[in-house]
Amino acid sequence: MLKSSGSPSFNPSAEESMYRKTVLKNGVRVVTETIPYVRSVSVGVWANVGSRDERPDQNGITHFLEHMVFKGTKKRSIREIARSIESRGGYLNAFTTKENTCFYARILDINISHTVDVLSDLVRNATFNQGEMEKEKLVVLEELKSSEDDPEDVVHEYFERALFPNHSLGLPIIGCERNLMNFQRSHLRTHVASHYAPSNVVIAAAGNVDHSKLVSLSEKFFSSMSQTGAPQMRKAPSSSGDRPKKLDHTKKIHQAHVCLGRRAYSAKHKQRYPLLLLNTLLGEGMSSRLYQSVRERHGLAYSIYSFVNLLSDTGVFGTYVATDEKNVANAIDLIFKELGKLRSKSVSKAELERTKSQIKGTMMLGLENMSGRMMRLGSSEMVFEEYVPIQTVLDNIDRVTVEGIHRVAKELFVEEQFSTVIIRPS
Repeated sequence: MLKSSGSPSFNPSAEESMYRKTVLKNGVRVVTETIPYVRSVSVGVWANVGSRDERPDQNGITHFLEHMVFKGTKKRSIREIARSIESRGGYLNAFTTKENTCFYARILDINISHTVDVLSDLVRNATFNQGEMEKEKLVVLEELKSSEDDPEDVVHEYFERALFPNHSLGLPIIGCERNLMNFQRSHLRTHVASHYAPSNVVIAAAGNVDHSKLVSLSEKFFSSMSQTGAPQMRKAPSSSGDRPKKLDHTKKIHQAHVCLGRRAYSAKHKQRYPLLLLNTLLGEGMSSRLYQSVRERHGLAYSIYSFVNLLSDTGVFGTYVATDEKNVANAIDLIFKELGKLRSKSVSKAELERTKSQIKGTMMLGLENMSGRMMRLGSSEMVFEEYVPIQTVLDNIDRVTVEGIHRVAKELFVEEQFSTVIIRPS
């Protein structure tokens, strides 16, 4: 029958939440975190497919499919889908990343049965009407134009392309106009058959949800899914592509936009916690070193930050700044100066403790949002195939030492190994 496990994610008396996981006979995983003191539930149907699973001629199909499931199913029209959750005071949406797709809703706990019905209908019964496809292509094309009008989006896209040349991780999630206009119904059906197998699907829910009831609903709506195609095998990016690049582009804009950084650790790497702390103290928030240096002391930018993207088998560390073209060189020098400080000298224990408090506080505040909990639940299952209790994360953050931070800074913050992408006003 079912393979099932259940245990508290933390002390129930302290956290008042319970994590459980059940695997249906066909391989669909059901994970829940029950929080009995709220009235809402956030439910997500996750598929282990993203833009990195596309060939260049397919680029954008995962994101386009995400759009098309809302354009009619065997049971519901477009308007009926739009009203299905909103008419009950809830919220229905979806998103696509490099590695995952998620269809999710936030609703009152009394509407859980209806919500699982709607989500399963979207994932399993989309009709992909060709006429609706042609209209939705125009909608996604407007989304693409909007992204291309935002130089911050564009410079990040160019930056990813520079870090992962000749690999699907370097392709944009939204795709390109040529591919978009060529997509046909048969392409979407093939994509579903190839990637939406039950072993690739996770149903995650957080809030006032009964695990046994969600398992029963999942059996009702998802048990007939059958395994199709071979198991998904992702191609890891080759190290030969990890060579620093310096690229200059021009665009009709008023500011210059700069991304500089390199490949870093994966979501499973043992050094990910020191890196997350390092990123926070360097470039997250008004108290960060980059903000205080580039914006407050020198007045060179309004927007300045650093970022970390942790993927299943690789990762990215980068910094971003928008500044007047005449200040580009100075801004880059200041960024590398701050990186150099972290390489040459350990952070103080006081700064490390402040950073730990900042990142832990941000995480704990995020737990007050049921959608945030569901996202954490689903993504954890996708990456680790298990739930990582928040207390485990907090303990790992507390274990980070001054020496550990310094070790990661010395390994990663090597200027000669950084790629730099600049978009300048034309």
